[in-house]
Amino acid sequence: MKKKVTAAAIFLGLLTVAEAGGSAYFYRRTMKRGNAKKERTIKMAGTDWNQYMPLMQERKEYMMAQPHEDVYQFSEDGLKLHATWFPAEDSKRVVICFHGYTSQGMSDYIGLSDYYMKRNFSMLLVDERAHGDSEGEYIGFGCLDRMDAQGWIEWVIEKCGEDVSILLHGTSMGGATVLMTSGLKLPVQVKGIVSDCGFTSAKEVFTHVLHSMYHLPAFPMIQISSLVNRKKAGYGLDDCNAAREVQKAEVPILLIHGDADTFVPCSMCEKIYENCASKKQKLIVKGAAHAESYYKDTEAYEQALNEFIGGIEL
Repeated sequence: MKKKVTAAAIFLGLLTVAEAGGSAYFYRRTMKRGNAKKERTIKMAGTDWNQYMPLMQERKEYMMAQPHEDVYQFSEDGLKLHATWFPAEDSKRVVICFHGYTSQGMSDYIGLSDYYMKRNFSMLLVDERAHGDSEGEYIGFGCLDRMDAQGWIEWVIEKCGEDVSILLHGTSMGGATVLMTSGLKLPVQVKGIVSDCGFTSAKEVFTHVLHSMYHLPAFPMIQISSLVNRKKAGYGLDDCNAAREVQKAEVPILLIHGDADTFVPCSMCEKIYENCASKKQKLIVKGAAHAESYYKDTEAYEQALNEFIGGIEL
């Protein structure tokens, strides 16, 4: 009996070490700047971007030919944050854009720049903390970024005046960011929010990825990672959940998602839509993978934007 107890204790000890090691590995490659690789994210998302490169290159050339400048502000916790400002002449309409995980502001809105610029919107393309030219060691996954978003909203109001009208548009992690921002007390200048393939929370999207792509149980890896992240980055992985935050939303919200998204499942969009307390619209794009909706069905995407923007004070 003593030998059995000893063997069981050794097994549990090894299992604990293995779980701790696995959690540490998962945490380092997911939450820390430099370890979270764009190439790995693209591979996991499974979207074939090569087919859209000619269009994106054409639109990038037009976009970069427009007047623009680098702008900066400081976060509440002292990080120097970067964005690129594309002012439209004599315009009081501004869209603030938030990119996806491991991306940056100047990457995710190349296609959509054509829509907004040709409708005389000024664009502020934000580098979220720990991305692009913004400072930060730990990725915010919307939970910290929503506070940074408030700062960028105030920046736009100061830059453009009290009579400015602001639209928030986010993709993937940026989509989660703008949805989480909806639960805050926003200035009256914010007229609407667009979320493209946004997730509910870091905890839920990581759980999905571990189950669907790695065939691993989420417990206790997620729980350990959440505790570590609270200590290092200042938040737990489910401290902020978009499906909860939209229950407090007061501004209109447009949700867009591809039904072939295997990275952030479309069921998260449905959950957010069901919980949204404000005026809401939804577009599900058939056959669209992660963040592919605009390119998969540009006409439907732009029509949804037209209807949404036409129904709010922009």
